[in-house]
Amino acid sequence: MTQATPSPTQHWSETKKLMNNIEHFAEILVDGGVVAFPTETVYGLGANAKNDAAVARIFEIKARPRFDPLIVHVSSLDMVNQVAASIQPIQRKLMEAFWPGPLTIIFPKLSVISDLVTAGLPTVAVRMPNHPVALELIRTAGIPVAAPSANPFGRTSPTTAAHVAEYLGDKVDGILDGGPCAVGLESTILSLIDGKPTILRTGGLAIEDIQAVIGPVHIAPPNDDLPQAPGRLQRHYAPATPMVLDPKRAIKPDSTTGLLTFTGRPDEAAFKAVEVLSRSGDLKEAASRLFAAIRRLDAMGLSLIVAEPVPDEGLGRAINDRLQRACKRG
Repeated sequence: MTQATPSPTQHWSETKKLMNNIEHFAEILVDGGVVAFPTETVYGLGANAKNDAAVARIFEIKARPRFDPLIVHVSSLDMVNQVAASIQPIQRKLMEAFWPGPLTIIFPKLSVISDLVTAGLPTVAVRMPNHPVALELIRTAGIPVAAPSANPFGRTSPTTAAHVAEYLGDKVDGILDGGPCAVGLESTILSLIDGKPTILRTGGLAIEDIQAVIGPVHIAPPNDDLPQAPGRLQRHYAPATPMVLDPKRAIKPDSTTGLLTFTGRPDEAAFKAVEVLSRSGDLKEAASRLFAAIRRLDAMGLSLIVAEPVPDEGLGRAINDRLQRACKRG
């Protein structure tokens, strides 16, 4: 067995693609450019949410189908008024409780927001990221920023600037390096449009935390037909290497197989490569390591990645959701 290691990346700082000049990146956004930037969840691929041409480039760069809507990022509660046509008292309660943070809320949209952002829907997904670089970038630009994850559509989400560089390279106008993402899972998406609190995507905010503020919520199943929010497709977040869930440890290890395990197992040495998400059983640590671990295994030339589910509670629900979608074959 060998420990999976990251693949080498180009030195983007030498070409000034990887930078820390927030004002420069804000100017790019205002001028209609597309930049990658850090959030606490994953790296985003951002453009002016009011600019059709800029938003169209996001879809082109990612090869993302236009029926899949984007999330709009804001830097303050007041900026939501540039995006949402109305705010319900329960939505404001959630904003005050969890923003900035990994919660996306669905609102009725203002017409100024590009229809490409919302895939023609009358609603818009909005969140306020809990990352100082992201907040300062949006504040400096002074515009709401539409941003999906900064990766090719359907692939594993990037949690470092180097991941973005490997994935997208010269396709973007710049990569703003803010270090590794602390949460490592995309945001939880919540809709209250029909009056029934519904989780459209599990994510970096545990359902239990939301229920502690607003009471019971419904969890919507994945949907490949005209999704109401990002990350709703049944196959998503997938590596190029075939990956299967093995909750009962029925698959025998061999020298061509990799293992993605929560806390470890006795037969690790029989696998070619192993990624342990958290030896101590910490779901937060596991979430923050998930996508980077999958990427490392994907770079090992394996015939198969065997993945084990984690406890289905708290952030474990979102981790298992990502594993299930990554393992589903298209």
